[in-house]
Amino acid sequence: MNIPARRPIVISVLGLVAISAMADPGAASPSVAGFPTEPGVTSSMPATPQRASVGEELSPRELIERDLRFLASDELGGRLIGTDGARVAAAHIAAELEALGAEPLPGHPDYTVPFEFTAGVDDTGSAIEVAGCRWSSSGSSCNPGGATASDSAAEIRALSFSDAGSVSAGVVFAGYGLAIPEGQGYPYDNYAGLDVEDKVVVVLRYFPEDVDQEARAILSRYSGLRYKAMQARERGAIALLVLTGPRSPNAGELAPLSFDTAVAGSGILAGSISGGTGEALFAAAGKDLEATQAELDTGNPHVAGFDLGIEIDLEIALTRERRTGNNVVGYLPAMNPSPGGPGSKPFLVLGAHYDHLGEGLGGNSLGRDGEIGEIHNGSDDNASGVSAVLAAGRLLANRQRNRAVVLAFWSGEEMGLLGSGAFVKEAVIDAEAIAAYINFDMVGRMRDNRLVLQAVGSSAVWPSLIERANVPIGFDVQIQDDPYLPTDSSSFNQAGVPTLAFFTGSHEDYHRPTDDADTINYEDLERISRFGALLAGRVANLETPPEFVAVARSSSPAGDRDSVRAFTGTIPDYAADVEGLLLGGVIEGGPAQQAGLRGGDVIVEFAGQTISNIYDYTFALDAVKVDKEIQVVFLRDGERHEITMTPSARR
Repeated sequence: MNIPARRPIVISVLGLVAISAMADPGAASPSVAGFPTEPGVTSSMPATPQRASVGEELSPRELIERDLRFLASDELGGRLIGTDGARVAAAHIAAELEALGAEPLPGHPDYTVPFEFTAGVDDTGSAIEVAGCRWSSSGSSCNPGGATASDSAAEIRALSFSDAGSVSAGVVFAGYGLAIPEGQGYPYDNYAGLDVEDKVVVVLRYFPEDVDQEARAILSRYSGLRYKAMQARERGAIALLVLTGPRSPNAGELAPLSFDTAVAGSGILAGSISGGTGEALFAAAGKDLEATQAELDTGNPHVAGFDLGIEIDLEIALTRERRTGNNVVGYLPAMNPSPGGPGSKPFLVLGAHYDHLGEGLGGNSLGRDGEIGEIHNGSDDNASGVSAVLAAGRLLANRQRNRAVVLAFWSGEEMGLLGSGAFVKEAVIDAEAIAAYINFDMVGRMRDNRLVLQAVGSSAVWPSLIERANVPIGFDVQIQDDPYLPTDSSSFNQAGVPTLAFFTGSHEDYHRPTDDADTINYEDLERISRFGALLAGRVANLETPPEFVAVARSSSPAGDRDSVRAFTGTIPDYAADVEGLLLGGVIEGGPAQQAGLRGGDVIVEFAGQTISNIYDYTFALDAVKVDKEIQVVFLRDGERHEITMTPSARR
């Protein structure tokens, strides 16, 4: 599961390239149970999954533990998409689908449903030239105007969502590149009065530094790099260059290439330039960069951008490494066709992602000192969900069903819902034919009999179905309406499919090597699988399929890390039903731990803002300043405490 308060939904995959590079390029590439390895990747993985001995009878709980321990074993190396460990996991799942009586989808020869994904993005020689001087991704050839060059060898770097190409054009400075939509109550448009048609636009990264908290909370939501690129493109610009100003967090640094591993370009050339390159461009135009930023940082909407009066040659050179991942999908055919004719939506889908982080080298690990490079086994995230769906499938195989039940296991969830997104986009099963989608992600660490069911707002039928299915199980069910979740159910919600997501909460082992099989609550995981099967059975036999309800979205439109710049190191407990923000833990060495916060604390005030839930916290976090001390009020064992914390810059 990819939890946004900790990391962005879209994450770096450069670690995949690093891991693949460890293999001997000249070695043979064996196949694993019909899942061929990538060229140049060797394997010492077991050729067949561990299975019960002939004649051995395993209980449902024992089968769940067997599946989970196999998937989360060190031998599978953390199941990073595209690796042999992921292929062995897929082979195990396919074998279990066959054993429980599921069939490959119609038109598919086996249980694999392949999809292509971007495994890495690399700048292969982006450069700027002006007045005979050249700045490139490997350095600079001169330094006009006496400006100080960046300490980094690279002076320009492509942004991962950029198109590739070259242009020669004039340059316009458009402030922070912000244009706040009407209706937000904050008239602010850095493009007002500027003609950027067929020009290269230079903008500052982030948003004005010196505005008050209310303004920061608004401006920050429109500060994402992809959103800024869209604003420039829509106004006719042919390229965007992003500059981290001298008064900003991470001053002068290039934006990481791994912010947004897009599978295609965004209709505009886009790159990040170093502070030294930015100073040189401003100096060539007779402007002072720091003074210009200081004026913009007041937030005065009348501070205008300007034409730099120079011509540049810009080349954005990048390559995307395309690889193939595999979803694993089988289905239990309907015993009787569902009533209602063509509008009956004949499929119900249960799903869980089976990939995880490998050795945590791709930027999404929360490993502490010395843990990066260790195997991240992902027992709860998400071997637990896979085991639950397989167990539910075994139960459903022997029950009446008027709709076909699809059992789907996604790859690439940890890289941005890649597998489920491709399944929906490619209409492997048309969304119009799917009655509902039920997701299981991080369901192995139940505490106090508490089960969270998310996305309930996506259909009016869910509350009554949940209540009836829970009668024989007896969970303390907590309902959350929001369907915009950092897990695979979002792929289906966006396609207009009613969704439901099972979740037992976050914990300090999330995205760390310590998420091991011995931490799982197997008894309750088996209960969750029974509950899921009961609920799915009711949906499969509904005469009228659930009706989709579109829930208004409350999250930021910017869609990347730049929309939340400050880092606190808090790990929210998303399963909590408390007034405030319950912490599942804190990241070692982060600002929260240094300030004295720990798991179990409930934040009720943050930087002067009352915190009632995770959304209050996210909005308050938008508004804080990096490296500026704030007050935090929290409850510990029912007692109220107040501390100071200093958020750091998110890298």
